[in-house]
Amino acid sequence: MTMLPGIQRMGECEWQVPVGYVPGMRVPGIFFLSEALAGTLEEGAIQQLANVATMPGIVAHSLAMPDIHWGYGFPIGGVAGFSLDEGVISPGGVGFDINCGVRLLSTPLKEDDLWKRRELVERLFRAVPTGVGGKSTLRLSGRELDGMLLEGSAWAVREGYGIDEDILLCEQNGCMKEADTASVSQKARQRGMPQSGTLGSGNHFLEVQVVSEVYHPEAARVFGIFPGQICIMIHCGSRGLGHQVCTDHLHTLEAATRKYQIMLPDRQLACAPIDSPEGRAYFGAMAASANYAWANRQVIMHYTRKVMEDLYGIPYQEMHMVYDVAHNVAKIEEHVVGGKRMKVCVHRKGATRAFGPGAPDLPAGYASVGQPVIIPGSMGTPSFLLHGTATAMEKTFGSTCHGAGRVMSRTQAKKRLTGKEVRDALGKEGIIVRAPSDAAIADEAPEVYKPSIEVVRVVHEVGLSRLVARFEPLGVIKG
Repeated sequence: MTMLPGIQRMGECEWQVPVGYVPGMRVPGIFFLSEALAGTLEEGAIQQLANVATMPGIVAHSLAMPDIHWGYGFPIGGVAGFSLDEGVISPGGVGFDINCGVRLLSTPLKEDDLWKRRELVERLFRAVPTGVGGKSTLRLSGRELDGMLLEGSAWAVREGYGIDEDILLCEQNGCMKEADTASVSQKARQRGMPQSGTLGSGNHFLEVQVVSEVYHPEAARVFGIFPGQICIMIHCGSRGLGHQVCTDHLHTLEAATRKYQIMLPDRQLACAPIDSPEGRAYFGAMAASANYAWANRQVIMHYTRKVMEDLYGIPYQEMHMVYDVAHNVAKIEEHVVGGKRMKVCVHRKGATRAFGPGAPDLPAGYASVGQPVIIPGSMGTPSFLLHGTATAMEKTFGSTCHGAGRVMSRTQAKKRLTGKEVRDALGKEGIIVRAPSDAAIADEAPEVYKPSIEVVRVVHEVGLSRLVARFEPLGVIKG
């Protein structure tokens, strides 16, 4: 296997970018990748991983998961922890789609019970607004939007879009208490108002799946998963509101980088000290956007439950949420660094939290197994449920991969494939696809991503999360 010059092999799937790879690195970079995925590695993404290691207050390592690819500032698949006294916070370490994340809903149905599958997909497509211009059926007042921004999932449940147990089954109970609506611009609010309860575009989806394999029967039992079961996976984020928050605060933090004389190798790493006025403002707005995203997925799940209830007669309360995880967010967490427990600001950009057994902030019923980790595949490929591990807590601030990782741009995909070709090919495999346009299908074809099976195998083998179950798609609603 040929690796980029200067990269050191640390294990079968573990690699180090040594200090000195780029000038000013404070810590090494570590990434996880198998030989089978070596051809997908972009030199620019490794450069970004090394650039992150130059940032003030970074501790332990700059990290990247096997779905690593080039992003804005940080690589996608990147993780970094910063000390609270010397460290910084950076929108490039979170991304534009703040709290893009995944939610898994289980049902009591088995595949044989899923009659009228095409009608199910059509009803879901009508129930959940999709696409760039997908308009919400909610008519929010400014006060109600504030509720979403401050309370997240709890707001949606209180308004009738779910049940109390849903709140407990979200990462951090679906709410970051640090949310500050004063730091969310009027333009961001205007963009978010008509988009609550909508799927959006790009790689966002709602997918009807069947549990095709169980790897860890005991963990599957704890999570309420069994072979042949029908589940629904929801993947979306904070919509235009989160994008605008990132855009607004990037301008502020570019100025703050100069103000605090922070030397960076890439202006896309614009940042500010965590406890500075600019850093606190971004953190508060980001937390509010994360809460909006949790409420957004909660509303979409409510619509999904109602469709399943109406079509199949399943009682609403018998469709249980397995978990909801964020994979674009920065959070204050406690971790052991150099043998010392300390609070750090962990940035996860295209990376999923994977807390191990006994970790804080886990639902009581999951404490013995660890946090559910939901890794979606690309359209037409398997998705996976895993559980967090002690190894992840030791190596990666309790983090793992978030998905397959792109290997082809959307522009390239549209030149090589048509939406009709992709839809017809998936149809031959028994997968029904519904989207607002053929273009939305073409640029998210399975070929534009790394193989999800191999990406997940890497984190399983390294021990960053362990396989519990595999899901195959039956019907896909694309944003």
